[in-house]
Amino acid sequence: MKRLAILGSTGSIGVNTLNVARHLKDEVCIEALAAKSNIDLLEQQVKEFKPKIIAVFDSEKALELQRRLPKSTILTGMDGLNAVASYPSANLVISAMTGTLGLIPTMKALESRKNVGLANKEALVSGGSLVMSLAESNGCKIIPIDSEHSALFQCLKGEEPKTVHRLILTASGGPFRNYTAEQLSQITVDCALRHPTWSMGPKVTIDSSTLMNKGLEVIEAYWLFGIPIEKIEVVVHPQSLIHSIVEFVDGSMLAQMSEPSMIVPIQYAITYPERRKGIHPYYDFLKNPLIQFFPPDVNKFPCLQLAYDAIRTGGSLPCYMNAANEVLVNRFIARQFSWQEIPIRLEKLMTRHQTKKISSLEDVLAVDEIARQEAIL
Repeated sequence: MKRLAILGSTGSIGVNTLNVARHLKDEVCIEALAAKSNIDLLEQQVKEFKPKIIAVFDSEKALELQRRLPKSTILTGMDGLNAVASYPSANLVISAMTGTLGLIPTMKALESRKNVGLANKEALVSGGSLVMSLAESNGCKIIPIDSEHSALFQCLKGEEPKTVHRLILTASGGPFRNYTAEQLSQITVDCALRHPTWSMGPKVTIDSSTLMNKGLEVIEAYWLFGIPIEKIEVVVHPQSLIHSIVEFVDGSMLAQMSEPSMIVPIQYAITYPERRKGIHPYYDFLKNPLIQFFPPDVNKFPCLQLAYDAIRTGGSLPCYMNAANEVLVNRFIARQFSWQEIPIRLEKLMTRHQTKKISSLEDVLAVDEIARQEAIL
C-alpha cells in the first residue's frame, strides 16, 4: 500500500492527488496533509481522508483550523511542513508546494529516506545538486510528477544515459503564442491568467505565458536525468498530447502521450513501478488527428533563453533567477508593471548577480533572500 504525505494538498496537484487516491481506494492511504493557508478546503480534506497529522504554514490560519477541528492537532510553520514530510508511516511524499517554500520539506523527506513524487520545480532549480545528491546518498527515488518530466521518466525507464541523443520537452506555447509585438504590449493580468490547456495556480500560469515555466523544466530535466544541457531542447506543441520525447543515438524516438490531464502523471507516480486502470476515457486518435510542432520564439519569450543561460552559468544563478522571477511575477499580478517587463527586469537582475558556489541549503536560502530583496526594488 502507498501511504502518502502531501505537501500542498489544497493546490491543483494536491487536489488531483487526492482524486487519484479516491479512485485507487484501498491501495492508497493518506497519512499526512499540509497546506499553506486554504483551510476551508483543507478542512474538507481532513474530514474525508482522516490524516494522522495536519500542518498549515500560516500560523493564524492554523489556529482557526484548530478551532474548527478541536480533536485534531494542527501543526504550523516550517516545523509543521517538515513534520508532514518526515512522518514515519508515509512511504511516498508528494511535494507540490510552489516556490522555494517547498525546497526545505522536500529535503527533509529525503533526509528521512522517503521516496518523493516531485511537482515542485523550484526544489531542483534552486538546489538541484543538493537534492539529487541527498536522494542518491539516502537511496531515495525521485519520481517526477510534472507531465513533461513524467513522460521523460517513463521513456527512459531501462535505458542507458549514454544511448540518449536528446531530450525534447514539449510546450503548449501558452496563450500568446501567435501574438504580434503590438498584442504582446497590451497583455493584461486577466489575459495572462487564462491558460489554453492547463488549470494551474496564478504563478505557474504566468510562468507558462512567458515560457519561464518551460525554462524551469529544462533545468529540472538537467538535474533529474543527468543529460548535458546541450541535449535538452524545447518544441512548441499546441495540442499538449505528446508530453515529451526521448531521441536515442540510433535515431529511434520514444514519446509519451495522453490526454492533457495531470491525473495521469500523478497516478503513475503513486503506483510506480506498476500501473493501474486510470480515471479518464482512453484516447481516440480519430477525434484528435492534428499534431503540430513549432520552434519556440525566444525573441518574443526571452525567459526561456534566460533559463538556459542560468543553468549554463551554474552556481547560484539558477537559484537567483528563480526567486527573482517569482517576485516579478507577483508584482505583475499586482499590476505594478507590464507583462513584457518581466523578462526585461529579470535579465537586468541576473546580469548584476555575482555568481557563487552553492554548497548547502543555507547557501540556497541566502541567495534566494538576496534575489527577493533586489527584485522588489
